[in-house]
Amino acid sequence: MPLNVDNSRIALAIVPLLRLAFRPLFLGGTLFSIIAMGWWSYFWLSPSSWAPYGGPVWWHGHEMLFGFAAAIVAGFLLTAVQSWTGVIGLRGKPLAVLAGSWLSARLLLAFSTGLPELGIALVDVSFLLLASMAMAYPVIKVKQWHNLMFVPMLLALSLLNATSHWAVIMQDPQLAVQALHSTVLLFVLIIAVLGGRVIPAFTSNTTGCEKPQPVKWLEVLSIMTIMAMLLIALSGFSRVSSTLLLLVSGLAALSNGWRFLRWGIQHSTADPLLWSLHLAYAFIPLGFVALALYAVGLMDNVSAALHCFTVGSIGGMILAMTSRVTLGHTGRPLNPHYLLRLAYVLILAAAIVRVVLPAWLPGLAYWGIGLAGVCWVLAYGIYVYFYAPMLVTARADGRPG
Repeated sequence: MPLNVDNSRIALAIVPLLRLAFRPLFLGGTLFSIIAMGWWSYFWLSPSSWAPYGGPVWWHGHEMLFGFAAAIVAGFLLTAVQSWTGVIGLRGKPLAVLAGSWLSARLLLAFSTGLPELGIALVDVSFLLLASMAMAYPVIKVKQWHNLMFVPMLLALSLLNATSHWAVIMQDPQLAVQALHSTVLLFVLIIAVLGGRVIPAFTSNTTGCEKPQPVKWLEVLSIMTIMAMLLIALSGFSRVSSTLLLLVSGLAALSNGWRFLRWGIQHSTADPLLWSLHLAYAFIPLGFVALALYAVGLMDNVSAALHCFTVGSIGGMILAMTSRVTLGHTGRPLNPHYLLRLAYVLILAAAIVRVVLPAWLPGLAYWGIGLAGVCWVLAYGIYVYFYAPMLVTARADGRPG
């Protein structure tokens, strides 16, 4: 069915929140991140007897990846695929089912005492499986095979999610850690692929600078080294030789750093929607530098290194992209409120604090983790305050979507 939203009475009859996937999933994901991070920071500073499914530490890692980040990635892809293919995206009741599966899993994982673990796992895994099918349908319908690569990525996320649940059910903490660490690197891979598409294009279109042509060998090396790091994470960082970890993380840092520097960050300083994207992506090569330092013993905590990715790159990129997508897809100019600049700075500050203090100032690590959480809550709180009304109301230009 060709896309023709301008004269679609059916589309206009749908409640605005369910007109495109970014609306409920951006709203739910960002609100959930505020609640989850706020609660985790409070729990970290004032521990209690709270015992969610999988335990508090597993819950925190799992939910920030599969509760927060997965919702945003699914919302972005299921919105973008409509523009890519011209096929009307998921909306109305089918979108409500997808969002409902996501929300049900969040509630079950937080308040699951006494419920069957297998049932909880099935509800949680169903979200990404449904999103994979919704992504595949329009791509296959128009035979747009170059965009089909995102379907296996979503399926891989589903498999890692299932593995993390299996580890909880089988009481295998090492497997649980490996599954979550691998998921972090898979999100880095998704950001690297999408970032290579959108950041140079946005920078060129906005500033008028010349868009750099991709260097094929550099593109391949950048992506392949991330995939190699994903396999290392799946095997277990502590189970591979430090030489191998240093070699792969060093190559990943150099190739992704060089790739990133070609995209024109020097032209982005006047536009917060641009420099926020560039700086968030910079935490990918910085994260690989941190892993290289871990490999040679200059960081004794791989978790601190990985938080360079989770807070700086994933958290920063999601905040930057949701700001842009929300404005663009609700018919508004790409001119964010001035306080969004503060939000972008806060999320990057959260990453620096979360990595530096635990890694090199362990005496301040306890409070550093709490402070990073507060910065996250404030940053995403600013986004929700200004953007939630846009997500639940009709487009400013009166069009569907």
